[in-house]
Amino acid sequence: MILRNARLAGEVVDLRIEDGVIAEIGSALGEGADMSGRWVIPGLWDQHVHFSQWALHRTRVDLAAASSAAEAAAMVAAAPRPPAGLPLVGVGFRDGLWPDAPTFAALDAVIPDVPVVLLSGDLHCCWLNSAALRAYGSANHPTGLLREEECFAIVAALDDVPDAVLDEWVREAGEAAAGRGVVGIVDLEMTWGFEHWRRRMAAGFDSLRVRAGVYPQFLDRAIAEGLRTGDSLGDLLQVGPFKVITDGSLNTRTAYCMDPWPGLGEDRGMLTVEPERLVDLMGRATGAGLVPAIHAIGDAANSLVLDAFETLGCPGRIEHAQLVSAGDFQRFAQLGVTASVQPEHAMDDRDVADRFWAGRTDRSYAWHSLLDFGAHLVFGSDAPVAPLDPWVTAAAAVSRSRDGREPWHPEQRLTAADALAASVETTIAVGQPADLVITETNPYTATGEQLRTMQVAATLLGGRLTHTTL
Repeated sequence: MILRNARLAGEVVDLRIEDGVIAEIGSALGEGADMSGRWVIPGLWDQHVHFSQWALHRTRVDLAAASSAAEAAAMVAAAPRPPAGLPLVGVGFRDGLWPDAPTFAALDAVIPDVPVVLLSGDLHCCWLNSAALRAYGSANHPTGLLREEECFAIVAALDDVPDAVLDEWVREAGEAAAGRGVVGIVDLEMTWGFEHWRRRMAAGFDSLRVRAGVYPQFLDRAIAEGLRTGDSLGDLLQVGPFKVITDGSLNTRTAYCMDPWPGLGEDRGMLTVEPERLVDLMGRATGAGLVPAIHAIGDAANSLVLDAFETLGCPGRIEHAQLVSAGDFQRFAQLGVTASVQPEHAMDDRDVADRFWAGRTDRSYAWHSLLDFGAHLVFGSDAPVAPLDPWVTAAAAVSRSRDGREPWHPEQRLTAADALAASVETTIAVGQPADLVITETNPYTATGEQLRTMQVAATLLGGRLTHTTL
């Protein structure tokens, strides 16, 4: 394949692709597809997704606009009823600023007979009516709002969809991601994902590269099978990182923080894995060749995770790093710990952060500070928490704004070049994989709003078109 007249760093060139890699960059390389001066950049990665959840999310009732429990209940009441035997599932509610509390009674008042399960935007709590509480074994729950591990069990139960149905939704979601320039994902579903991805790829899924993560409940199995991060399990499937969740979230008020949560007495959040246990898990994983990727949102959780990396002397990642103590920014670079962050979360969470992290938001979602101290940044969406769209992610990092609002802590804005660097894994050079995105306009000079709506003309994965409008 030859791509003619592609604009690379301001220069119009031809690219010759052979066997899935860039073989030559020059001029007048021969006949081929004319890019007509469109921009070519490396293929985009989403470094943190829950892909089955994202595929399911695309079929569920969207509650993101609800500003109260009563409004969310009304939206549920107006939604189409599911097929017999299935629950009505809603997604995306954020109750941190609601004036009224989510209760099973509020949902019972609008839908008493069908199980209703509503998942919060951060997936750390879920809201059930009485029928759903009975169906999922929590009939005596006092409120109907289940948090953390109780919630995760419900999420897992909702995943019980026939493989053929879910795999088709996954195929559609993969093609949609390719349409936004995505060539690869790090899939952090809480399952043994390798068997699912092998089945899907054997059936023809070929739109994305996939790295599937391993959770603690599967660590022994991964070690027994000799799986190491980066191992290839097929043309498009690799072993991903070892994921541990150490605290909760901001919206659910369970992130583990140095200071108490306002209005919750001395409650500083939930530490879900004690430091000694974390070091043990990370040590076993690292010894077996699995790179740790540790969820930490509160500043106390981030500090403890950095301590664990320092104790072990191993590299790895912190997922989220949403609130970081002033003295900990420099430790990311010093310890070789990558900050795997999700910029669109800041746009979703800014008002909740202003309320519950008042006086500390100068060090929350502080990507520029991390870069200033030399940290390696990689971007993701945490889909379905935010859309699986790296342009949306980059827009949030560049503008710190959405919906016409003033930028939130504009001192933490990044350049488009820095945002895109955190969204790619390859370069455009001879010998590099031909994972490429063709855009209609220059992404490196785009504003936040222009990035958010960037038009993707084509996506190539290993030199093969996975999307084109040309």
